[in-house]
Amino acid sequence: MLDPQTTTDKPQGAAASLLNGLTVLEAFSVAKRSLLGVTEISELVGLHKSTVSRMLSGLDEAGYVQRDEETGRYRLGLGMIGLAGPLLAELSVRRAALPHLEELTQATGETAAIAVWNGSNAIVVEQTASTHQVKHSAAIGTRYNKFASSSVRVFLAELPPEETDRLLADRTVLREGYLGLEDPAHEQLVGVRDDGFAVNDGETTYEEYGVSAPVRDYRGEVVGCITASAPRSRVQYMQSQSILREAVLEAAARVSTRLGHLPGKQIQVADGAVG
Repeated sequence: MLDPQTTTDKPQGAAASLLNGLTVLEAFSVAKRSLLGVTEISELVGLHKSTVSRMLSGLDEAGYVQRDEETGRYRLGLGMIGLAGPLLAELSVRRAALPHLEELTQATGETAAIAVWNGSNAIVVEQTASTHQVKHSAAIGTRYNKFASSSVRVFLAELPPEETDRLLADRTVLREGYLGLEDPAHEQLVGVRDDGFAVNDGETTYEEYGVSAPVRDYRGEVVGCITASAPRSRVQYMQSQSILREAVLEAAARVSTRLGHLPGKQIQVADGAVG
């Protein structure tokens, strides 16, 4: 019999059902077989067979497991692919980008990074740091939500105007004095989409210069953003803005090719424009 004092620490109701369902799914990663029966799962996860059977029925209905009609056993369903899709996409982008980030840093001497979009922030998922003593860099996991950030603008440029308006209006993406759909921000994003890159020339931090370009997958959709960052003084002194921009565009194109994007492939975006 459970100690009444400990039961209050245990998940109750819907939370308990959710955790039980996740526990059942985890059994498939522990077992060496792809097909598992109710009894086997019950023994693996330590739940009563009736609980396991109930969880499997719900998971089968949702597509996360699939019942084999001949044996009555269960395997993971195709719904798991959809559930893990965003994470797999992020990992694929990071893996595809790394060698080209290294090449970009070697060619320019500056920090190169790739970020992905989570719906409200550009998140750095990989980086190769400049070898210069004075440099700009960001730790993996760093989030950017300022409109002035070149990576944020690259992602916003792909969104419908009403979605961008919502993000700016509720200050999910920060822009001081935002004026709504008539704000020049929307014209800037059209320019980013047309040019294929965005520049941050001291707009977020006075000392920083950054240039970003989108990475597209086989569908033509933007799944990442390559950015090169450098001290403004070094970029301006060397008059290397165009060199840095072209290097970033080339790196983004190469990563896109690795992800199956066909050069010249376009997709429909907001208001009938093409990206």
